[in-house]
Parts: sequence; C-alpha cells; structure tokens
Amino acid sequence: MTKVKWDHIVHYVNDIEEPIDLFKEKNLIAFRGGSHKQWGTYNSLSYFDLTYIEFLGIENRDLVKHVKEPNRVVKDAIQYLPEHEALSRVALRTDNIEEIAARLRDTGLTLSPIMAGKRLDSKGELIEWKMMTIDGSFQGLPYPFVIQWKGTDSERLKSLQSSGVIQDHPAGKTIIHQAIFTVSDPLAVAEHWKEIFHLNSINFSDTVATLSIGEQSFLFKKGSFNQLTEIILLTESPQLQNKSLTIGEGTYTFKSIE
Repeated sequence: MTKVKWDHIVHYVNDIEEPIDLFKEKNLIAFRGGSHKQWGTYNSLSYFDLTYIEFLGIENRDLVKHVKEPNRVVKDAIQYLPEHEALSRVALRTDNIEEIAARLRDTGLTLSPIMAGKRLDSKGELIEWKMMTIDGSFQGLPYPFVIQWKGTDSERLKSLQSSGVIQDHPAGKTIIHQAIFTVSDPLAVAEHWKEIFHLNSINFSDTVATLSIGEQSFLFKKGSFNQLTEIILLTESPQLQNKSLTIGEGTYTFKSIE
C-alpha cells in the first residue's frame, strides 16, 4: 500500500523576500524559489531535508483570479491575501498519486484532476511535478493536497544537495518536527485524517490528538480557528531553542533536539 510523507507547508505571504530576511537573522537559509507562470504565483523556500516551507505569494493577481484549473492552493491565495498571511495546507508526498487519488475517491471526497505543475527556479531550471487538491474541508479545516515529484526521494535528495538547494543551515542541524492545527474537534479531525490518509495515531483525547507521519507528526488541539497555526522545529542551536518566530499569522517554534 502506498504511504504518504510530509512534503511541505504552504504559508501565504505578501512579500516573499521578507521570510528570507527573517530566516537569515536566525541563521536559517531561505531563498527565492521561482514563478508558477501558468498560475500567477511565486515563492520563496526553506528546506529541512526533503520537508520544506513554501512562502507563497501572488505575482500576477489577475492571472490567479482567472486560473481555470481547480487548484485550491492557488485559488485560496486570493482568499487569504493580502489580509491574512496565514499558514495554509500541508502537502503530502507520494510516489503513486494515481493510487492515492483512487483511494481518496473511494472515501467519497471530491478531488481535482491530477494536474501537471512546473516552475522555473532562480537559475532558470525547470522543476516539474504532479499534484491534486481536495475540495472542501472537514469541520472547517482545509484538506492537505497531494504531490508527486519527478524522480525518487533518494534521487531528488541527491540532486537538491548537489545543486545547493538543500544545505546545512548556519544555525546547525534543524528539522521540521510537527504541524499544529487548531480545530474545534481534535478527535474527530484526527480520526478522519487517520482513516483517509492511512496515518498512525500517537495519542487521542478530547482536547489533543496526534498522528504520526513517518518520524514527524500532526497535532490537533482544541480551538476555534480550524487552521494550521504553528510549526515545531527541532534544532541543536542554543540561540534558537525555546524561541519563536512569527510571520503574519503563522508561528515557527524552535525546540531542542534531544
């Protein structure tokens, strides 16, 4: 059975250069990614092994407004920006997007077609992938979207390291550990995501529920936002440990690698 992995986080921002500067102040590397010419968006990125943060902005608002493909990630940019520079959806990575699509349709979810994605990176190199988004939400929380990159994980890791996209952060070893979702009913949301994405439960209660996704986890806690609100990173940097960085409405919290 095809498993999913945590690929990246989408954080909508008005100025994609700002996160680069803020991360640099923390001795973390973020850089200009590139433009999605067919969708009107562009991004800056920060990699922590193969899991990364995508700071997504609107480069061409008119194009975004008139995108014909049912790409919720792009369409939501108009709904969020400029008022809400918020953490949005997580992306789940697979090596068999067709199988995942069939499995999700069997649960009754409405999916976009599998779309071809591409962008030019800052060096003019073409980056390609396939993706699909899930319509609607569960109790107000938007669903993740699913992505399949060209090449295997090991091939991509080697390529991204050799090109300098993935490199050691000056702050020292730092990894993305956990996504925190604030939702009205943590148990119900966690049970639903566990079922449809075949994730494993760590602990469930009325106020907090946690699912594992590989060595990482998704934590759902009780609140009124029904949104991804915080990312937990583990770091060996004494200067970052027990500190937080807020960008717009999203918080990045750094804890010690034990």
